Amino acid sequence: MNPATAAIRSQRLVAIIRRASAEHAVRDGELMLKAGVRAVEISLTTPDAFAAIERLIEVAPPDTYIGAGTVTAARQVRLVADLGARFVVSPVLEVNVVQTAADLGLASMPGVATPTEALAAFRAHADLIKLFPARVWSPAAVADLLAAMPDLPLVPTGGIEAADAPAWIRAGAVAVGLGGALQRADISALLGGLEAA
Repeated sequence: MNPATAAIRSQRLVAIIRRASAEHAVRDGELMLKAGVRAVEISLTTPDAFAAIERLIEVAPPDTYIGAGTVTAARQVRLVADLGARFVVSPVLEVNVVQTAADLGLASMPGVATPTEALAAFRAHADLIKLFPARVWSPAAVADLLAAMPDLPLVPTGGIEAADAPAWIRAGAVAVGLGGALQRADISALLGGLEAA
C-alpha cells in the first residue's frame, strides 16, 4: 500500500487547505501538522498553490504527507510530483490523473458522486475514493452503498462538520476529508473521536 494511503487510512483524516494566499495556506498547514495531522492537502485553487505545497513539504515532519487538491489534469500531477507531493485529490474522476499518479508513485483520490462513478474509480485502481460532495449523502447512505460494494475505500468530503466525522467512519468510510470545519475544531478531540469510531 502507498505510504500516504496507509497514513490516511490509519488516521482517518485528510486536512484540506484552501486559502486566499499561499502564506495563509502554509500557516494553516503548519498548524495542522503541529496538531498531529499526517495528511494535508493544499488545493490548487489557492493562489501560488505550488509554492505553498513546496514550502509545506520543506517543513513537514517525517511520516507526514503533503498532497495537492483540485487536481484535474495529468500535467498537474507531474508538477506536484516534482515538488515532492505524495498524493493528489480530485473533485471528479479523471482516469488519466489516477494513472499518472500511480506511474509517479503518488496516491490518488478521485472525486465521485454516484455508485457508478465510485465503481469506475475502484476499477481504475484509485487508492482512495473521495465521495463528493458528502453533504448530499449521509452516513446511512454510505453504509447502504458499502453493503453492496464493501471494498470501496470511501473518503466522504465536503460539508462535514468535525463533530459528525466519526459517524461517517462508523458507517464504513475509511477516512473523511475536512476543510473549513478544521478551523473550528479541537484537533486532538477530533483525532481521538476518529480513532475511537
